Amino acid sequence: MVVQDSVDTPGVPLEPFLHQVGGHLSVMKYDEHTVCKPLISQEQRFYESLPLAMKRFTPQYKGTITVHLRKDSRGRLSLVASPLTENRGPFTVSTESAAVAIWQTLQQSPGGGALPLAQWQHPQLVHSLTESPATALLRSELHLKAQVPSLVEDANGNLMEKGSFNPWGLHCHRAHLHRLCAEYPENQRHRFLLLENVVSQYKHPCILDLKMGTRQHGDDASEEKKARHMRKCAQSTSAHLGMRICGMQVYQSDKKHFLCKDKYYGRKLSVAGFRQALYQFLHDGTRFRTELLEPIQRQLQALLSVIRSQSSYRFYSSSLLIIYDGQETLQTPHGSNVIKVDVRMIDFAHTTYKGSWNEHTTYDGPDPGYIFGLENLIQILQGIHEGQ
Repeated sequence: MVVQDSVDTPGVPLEPFLHQVGGHLSVMKYDEHTVCKPLISQEQRFYESLPLAMKRFTPQYKGTITVHLRKDSRGRLSLVASPLTENRGPFTVSTESAAVAIWQTLQQSPGGGALPLAQWQHPQLVHSLTESPATALLRSELHLKAQVPSLVEDANGNLMEKGSFNPWGLHCHRAHLHRLCAEYPENQRHRFLLLENVVSQYKHPCILDLKMGTRQHGDDASEEKKARHMRKCAQSTSAHLGMRICGMQVYQSDKKHFLCKDKYYGRKLSVAGFRQALYQFLHDGTRFRTELLEPIQRQLQALLSVIRSQSSYRFYSSSLLIIYDGQETLQTPHGSNVIKVDVRMIDFAHTTYKGSWNEHTTYDGPDPGYIFGLENLIQILQGIHEGQ
């Protein structure tokens, strides 16, 4: 959403959310507990009318914020948000922010090419270049003038993260920044959604992004887009399982980095390949995390009960995140294990329900495609559990 008036407030500098594993819209980090993404009216209305039973399975909605591009005296571009007026602690720019500023600046250099880092001597960035965990990935990307996904792809097609973050978020941010620069004036204001950062409590967040359902196009899709999405579903596990992998990162405790895979990997998987990928998601490079299976299945069963009770809802093109901590299971002082796992639904730009704005079709009963996917997911996890 675009807002027409001008911008003159200092603002909060945004940076890419470096644990984004899927999707095509850039998710930005506002603070440690909050992310923001471009506002789509249909998604905003979904969050504002969210059924109470679904709230535990979705990110907390925190309102909206105004975002704009800012160019400094040296031509460097950044995304800036107008600060919130609620009672929040002061926003502190992390060491990654300086590295992201380099990313943004170099990606907007004349001709779209990247300049060697040796040509950049900004004194405030010297410390960050050696200390920030994000700069290794940024430095490699900028030097090689490559797209982020291909940069870290090994001979087997695995996306291996060079630093501590998934490259997909940077890839989405680059594309989003280019689009904003090409289509809007510098001081154009854009409205973003503010949402809970659902991985803020995890030291090494392992995330599986599943595109749920047997249908991905919204009711308002053009015939061309409808045909394209139907083809993707027919040629992937979406048709056979009611879900496909849209992205994944899993912490490898032996190598101290994330194993990352993107949506292109997920589209190629067979049903057997999907099962193997799910097994890999729960493997830390040293051992299979058997202790995660029961709590994940328990949360999926609870979500299934909630979805079955939501009449008229169709969650087209939405995703389901399965999250756990790559850090080894902790023990309380009383000797019991603390296993942190979470299941969250995200991306509701094409969700429709009775009474929704711009409603094209009214559906009866719960979403059969989503239920089909959840049931298959639970069954596959059960099969893996029984095999251990």
